[in-house]
Amino acid sequence: QVQLVESGGGLVQAGGSLRLSCAASGRTRGSYAMGWFRQAPGKEREFVATISWSGTSTYYADSVKGRFTISSDNAKNTVYLQMSSLKPEDTAVYYCASTPKTIVVVTTSAYNYWGQGTQVTVSS
Repeated sequence: QVQLVESGGGLVQAGGSLRLSCAASGRTRGSYAMGWFRQAPGKEREFVATISWSGTSTYYADSVKGRFTISSDNAKNTVYLQMSSLKPEDTAVYYCASTPKTIVVVTTSAYNYWGQGTQVTVSS
């Protein structure tokens, strides 16, 4: 069993920054790729960013490319999402997830463990 706990969400003005953290427990994170997803009110959950199990490969949604950075610290079993130049349209609940695949994965269905989510609100 895997437990994922996100933290770091909050209210920020447009143009500001936040760093989300996702702490994994129950097994070593290093064997699984990880991803960040988000869901805004009335919308489907969408892919944001993913990082391979080795941490050497990353992939981003076009909407966040150049503004968000995903990283991992295997020693701490933690994955991060650094978000900069935030926009009101980034407002959503952000979820981290893990997949048994070791490469970067963008499809929601490939992830089998999910955190409870953390709210990010960007005011204009």
